[in-house]
Amino acid sequence: MEHENRTSDDGKAALLSQRAAVVFLLAALVGIGAAVLAALAGQVWPLAVSVGSGAGAMAVVFFNQIID
Repeated sequence: MEHENRTSDDGKAALLSQRAAVVFLLAALVGIGAAVLAALAGQVWPLAVSVGSGAGAMAVVFFNQIID
């Protein structure tokens, strides 16, 4: 798969591709959701953030594989 040099309307290079932005957005939503659910289940906030971080990292791998 070849990568194009994507530019915006003003001629500047894009920071992320649309695919990468969608993957990171979905991973962030999964991580936040997992952290909130862990906190609501009675875990302390540092542990809930750790759970959310782990879920977000796995979500990046998952969504990177399934989104073409």
